[in-house]
Amino acid sequence: MKLLQEIKERAQANPQRIVLPEGTEPRTLEAANRVLKDKVAKVTLLGDPAEIRRMAAEKGYAYIKEATIIDPKNNPDMPRYAALLAELRKSKGMTIEEATRLAQDPLYLGCLMIKAGDADGELAGAQNTTGNVLRPALQIVKTLPGISCVSGALMLFSNAKEFGEEGMMMVADVAVMPNPTAEELAQIAVSTGYTMRAIAGKEPRIAMLSFSTKGSAKHELVDKVTKATELAQAMAPDMMIDGELQADAAMVPSVGEFKAPGSKVAGHANTLVFPSLEVGNIAYKMVQRLGGAEAIGPVLQGMAAPINDLSRGCSVSDIEQMIAITCNQAIAAKKK
Repeated sequence: MKLLQEIKERAQANPQRIVLPEGTEPRTLEAANRVLKDKVAKVTLLGDPAEIRRMAAEKGYAYIKEATIIDPKNNPDMPRYAALLAELRKSKGMTIEEATRLAQDPLYLGCLMIKAGDADGELAGAQNTTGNVLRPALQIVKTLPGISCVSGALMLFSNAKEFGEEGMMMVADVAVMPNPTAEELAQIAVSTGYTMRAIAGKEPRIAMLSFSTKGSAKHELVDKVTKATELAQAMAPDMMIDGELQADAAMVPSVGEFKAPGSKVAGHANTLVFPSLEVGNIAYKMVQRLGGAEAIGPVLQGMAAPINDLSRGCSVSDIEQMIAITCNQAIAAKKK
């Protein structure tokens, strides 16, 4: 797909330092070899160096020699990272002994490298749960100023080229927040707008979805979306955000003009914000299965630095794509 190629080329033009905590995971190692071959990123692998080199030699991964390999158990920088973690968590009573133990955990070490300025982004989750990936990220890297919740966005690519950006829609939240408040939903909308800019390079037209359009139905669930729309517009006055909108009013020009005349978003949305995780997860999986759309992600958003979580069922190509996406997030974060 053209957009995925553009994402890769932007990463190649400005390679970022991406740390992969699951350095001995077979799919991750193969993806790292591909990324290094194509010069998409500067890769750091965390894990037993002898094991990583043995696995690479067995598979003929010649480009792994260009990666930085760090053994979390025998790391000369361990005292520096442990001291950083102890300082960050001292209000929670963390001792230097506990910090030293945690800093040997690859998921903690990856986040500490980012916090210390030694890496630009992280990708994990091929063999770890979302909770395990997010826990050190929230403790160490934390969220962006003004953002209190992390959410997950997907790029959906369909054959219906008349919708979104030639068939591509950015959708959220599909991964993290089960039932966001109006305030959290507003943050998700703004975060997804930043993700659209960072990854797709497109100006977001954000639709806050509901079963009502501009007051056509009365319910507390509609009120939440209406309030979230107002809050999001105040948070990001430079973004096109409108709601509440039904999905057809958001996507179909004739319906948008009829139901929400004068809206800059209605009928032309390229970014859809679901009112709850339940709705988002069901909707994108139905579009995948019934409509043949391809889903790329989820991309975690709202963090102060790009840290992404993989599905444990991910493919090598999924990991390769997500490394390029993480690079694009890092590039955009530095510009911002």
